[in-house]
Amino acid sequence: MSSFGYLSQEYAESFAYIGTPRYLPACGGWIVERQIPGTSELDAMGCYPLFLCRDWSKLPDDLSAVKSKFVSLSLVTDPFGKYDREQLEQVFPDCFFPFKQHFIIDLKDSPLSNISKHHQRNAKKALKLLTIEQCQNPKKYLYDWINLYQQLIKKHDISGITTFSEKSFNKQFEVPGIVVFRALFKGTLVGMLIWYVHEDRAYYHLGAYNDLGYEFMASFGLFWHSIEYFQNRVSWLGLGSGAGLKGNGTDGLTRFKSGWSTQNKPAYFCGKILNLNLYNKLTKEKNTQPTNYFPAYRNSGIMI
Repeated sequence: MSSFGYLSQEYAESFAYIGTPRYLPACGGWIVERQIPGTSELDAMGCYPLFLCRDWSKLPDDLSAVKSKFVSLSLVTDPFGKYDREQLEQVFPDCFFPFKQHFIIDLKDSPLSNISKHHQRNAKKALKLLTIEQCQNPKKYLYDWINLYQQLIKKHDISGITTFSEKSFNKQFEVPGIVVFRALFKGTLVGMLIWYVHEDRAYYHLGAYNDLGYEFMASFGLFWHSIEYFQNRVSWLGLGSGAGLKGNGTDGLTRFKSGWSTQNKPAYFCGKILNLNLYNKLTKEKNTQPTNYFPAYRNSGIMI
């Protein structure tokens, strides 16, 4: 069975710079196994930003199968996932909590008319200045994207998993179901958006702009065009969540996404200790203070 977007092997392989992609055959999802710094032990994470699988009820079978290999597993659930929250919480008894609200657009519910007035005004201004195109051959525009993303990294001082690498983006541009749009001002590239289509929904993956893109509000034009493009192709758009770990609604990204959305859906952070003795040993060796972070031995934030 073919897999698209975040569920595909190609997307999992884009995290080879972090560890080794591993397929979970019972549930049909992917995780990434990684070495725990300073040790020979392994733990595992779901692919960033979301873990998808075909059958959530079979996930416990996969966890039983890898129990002897990993110290722990952590992941963030797909807000569209067909799982029962109470059952999922039983599967992840060690760490389970709502991890920010994700912004959703119901494309069956007149999405353009539901956009905030502020966003509508900015989109109309942007579309008067810019030309929005779908990249029919996304790989052709890979280095245009990488150049834009490097500017984004510098502008927002991005670090960690979301810096990605050239090899990672090369793989991401091969993911089945990718849809890429670019914005041009008089033929000059000013911004790009990446989406992944999976079943009846499309997920906003990443966007990047240069200085002209910010000046001409390319993000508004690109999102408006994306909604127009997808509204007769899928039923839902997932825009992701706001910035930061808390998602308290005060950041600009939250305000931007909420202006397009018609509803919210929660994602859940899930953590499971697979080898309790090793987990406690590593945590003690790291001199980790009591913390809500999971896994505790990676105590620099919520590691996923």
